[in-house]
Amino acid sequence: MANYHEPVLLRESVDALVTDEDGIYVDVTFGGGGHSREILNRLGKKGKLIAFDQDEDAIQNTIDDKRFMLIRSNFRYMKNFLRYHHLIPVTGILADLGISSHQIDTAERGFSTRFDASLDMRMNNRSELTAAQIINEYPEEKLREIFREYSELREARSLSKKIVSYRAEKKITSTTELMEILKTETNRGHEFQFFAKVFQALRIEVNRELDALKEMLLQCGDVIAEKGRLVVISYHSLEDRLAKSFIAAGNFSGEVERDAIFGKPAATPFTALNKKPAEASETEIQKNTRARSARMRVAVKNPI
Repeated sequence: MANYHEPVLLRESVDALVTDEDGIYVDVTFGGGGHSREILNRLGKKGKLIAFDQDEDAIQNTIDDKRFMLIRSNFRYMKNFLRYHHLIPVTGILADLGISSHQIDTAERGFSTRFDASLDMRMNNRSELTAAQIINEYPEEKLREIFREYSELREARSLSKKIVSYRAEKKITSTTELMEILKTETNRGHEFQFFAKVFQALRIEVNRELDALKEMLLQCGDVIAEKGRLVVISYHSLEDRLAKSFIAAGNFSGEVERDAIFGKPAATPFTALNKKPAEASETEIQKNTRARSARMRVAVKNPI
């Protein structure tokens, strides 16, 4: 079994999610199985849990329980699999987004700034696109867009220019090589935060993370039963903004649509149960520094 850290906001998220011990629940980001195991602890004999994960390492953590099913797939295909297995509607869905501690700590995956590794960053090693392809093949304008949109770096233009200039002479193949090329763009004392944002932008593009998140959230309105729960734990503002907007408006603009004739606000699929996202306690942050950036939003499915 791969070594995974204890999941963030474990008790709080499962408390918010499980409202019926005989319900059907979905963990769309299985990882080390921490959330899934706690959900199963709360379920009765008739309860069911379906988990999704596209990472081969996570599949090694599967749980031997007749109430449990693990599907090796990106959660953007959640609705198709649930329909195939005749599991719609479900009682609740949990999404613990972003990269896992195990993926960060596995040097060869290329997710971490701490190791010299190939520019990979694939969450699904069956996927074709890698960070190396992005760095060496994307046009300058596209690189600039990625750094600006996915990490909100003010240096997006100069970063892209440096990469394109360097690769014209030599292919960029490793994480340390990329950091060496870009180190003049950092401010002393803020190197870690800077490179974390660079890596975040590349990882999001490699895995199409925001597109997948949007698709999954839209499906939640179709598959969650009335009064069922949606729990989303995010780790950066881009994810949290999408979750917040979807819960508030049923779309990603955050603006509730209005009836074209009468101008009345259209019905939205969910109602937020916490207006401000829940955050990890200082005790949890001391045990797991990744918890510092965690934000948890909880919503209930409205009547149709």
